[in-house]
Amino acid sequence: MNEARSRSFVSAQMVAERAGVSRSAVSRTFTDGASVSEATRRKVLSAASELGYHVNHLARGLIHDRSNIVCLVVSDLTTAIRARMVDALTRRLQAIDKVAMVINTESDTESVSAALRQTLHYRAEATVVLSGTPPASIIETCMANGQRVVLINRDDHLSGSENIAVDNQVAAREAFFLLQRAGCRRLAVISSEARTASLLERERVFTAAADAAGMAVSVTRAGPTSYASGIEAARRLFGRSSGPDGAFCVTDLLAIGFMDAARHEFGLRIPEDLCVVGFDDIEQANWESYRLTTFAQPVERMADHVASLFEPGNSGVSERRTFEPTPVWRRSVRPTAS
Repeated sequence: MNEARSRSFVSAQMVAERAGVSRSAVSRTFTDGASVSEATRRKVLSAASELGYHVNHLARGLIHDRSNIVCLVVSDLTTAIRARMVDALTRRLQAIDKVAMVINTESDTESVSAALRQTLHYRAEATVVLSGTPPASIIETCMANGQRVVLINRDDHLSGSENIAVDNQVAAREAFFLLQRAGCRRLAVISSEARTASLLERERVFTAAADAAGMAVSVTRAGPTSYASGIEAARRLFGRSSGPDGAFCVTDLLAIGFMDAARHEFGLRIPEDLCVVGFDDIEQANWESYRLTTFAQPVERMADHVASLFEPGNSGVSERRTFEPTPVWRRSVRPTAS
């Protein structure tokens, strides 16, 4: 076989010629439930094995106007919680014979909109938006082109889309009560400049709960949702005053940066001098250095639900499904006031 031939794809027509059957017979052989005689099937499978033939599912999907591609539009892919979600979603989708295509993007509106347009070029069957705030117009364009759209942790709801969210309100209120019961009186929220719907809701609900109890709260946004921003937040709060004695960090990544700076740069003891509550329950939260009290996002259950939307026979309905995070008690918060 010459070099050019070895680099080319083996076509169904080549299999048909080797097996001495028609091109349609090859197609029927590789189509579940199609009618083909056992003798023809054996000849086709033998020829396919000899030639190294594999069905081009993408081309077949385009012919039938069904690509089986589900695009995941993701930003901050390297963060622990986002990586867990992508891992869970891709495994679930592949288990139901979907092609999971990850489009790595920035979180700003323009970047997410460009990513959604890209899904149309690939004629994706569906798109799951894990981050960012795409405008309603581009989402409606996707749906108008027959694409199903699933939005994760977006604060509004568009008719025709599925919306999946974590119940941030329950967790933020409980975070306040944890710190209040621990005897904390100088409270802080450590957030980020990303200002996504989920982060803003956690800020808002925690602050409202504190206000209702007559307690003031400072909100610090020192940069993106990162470990370094948690460190910078601690420097801003403790560098010029005594700082808080209780902090709700809207993600665990911010929390562990905040804790490291508080201990190593300002000599604070956790939880004796400073109680800290996080959100996400990333792997590092359970490391011995942190043992962070936090709220676990039900990533596996959310991924199961997304995959169920694309099961055969599920045409989907426009709805909002909310998942409650699970409190995870560790030692970064005192159990009761001392």
